[in-house]
Amino acid sequence: MKYMTRFLAAIVLILTVSEACAAIRISNDHGGRIATYVVKYQRLASSGESVIIDGLCASACTIVLGELPRNRICVTSRATLGFHAVWNYGPNGRTFTDPEATLMLYSTYPAPVRRWIARRGGLTPHIMFLSGKPLQAIYRSC
Repeated sequence: MKYMTRFLAAIVLILTVSEACAAIRISNDHGGRIATYVVKYQRLASSGESVIIDGLCASACTIVLGELPRNRICVTSRATLGFHAVWNYGPNGRTFTDPEATLMLYSTYPAPVRRWIARRGGLTPHIMFLSGKPLQAIYRSC
């Protein structure tokens, strides 16, 4: 019985360590509705899990940068972040750039990301990509 108790305690310890070290991999995320990503990444932030960006993380996907602490995000050599102004649908069904939502999104990014975006003219309808050494200067490599 004593050995069984030790065995079960070891299993619980292993599972606890595994959960604490768990990481979500982002590799081909083109984004989507902002509200969906805010909820998704707030849950992720509460879980204690980390994120590995290992490919494209564009548009609403980049909300992860504002929801998780920088020490819980790492980037591989394949990581690419894509930023653009927020767009929305007007009453006629046509899309338009939403300056208020764009400012809100921009303000959630960490300061080094905001500076990188600002040096390139800010968020516009045209996507801009952050990757390679400039990205690895902001986020740790994994």
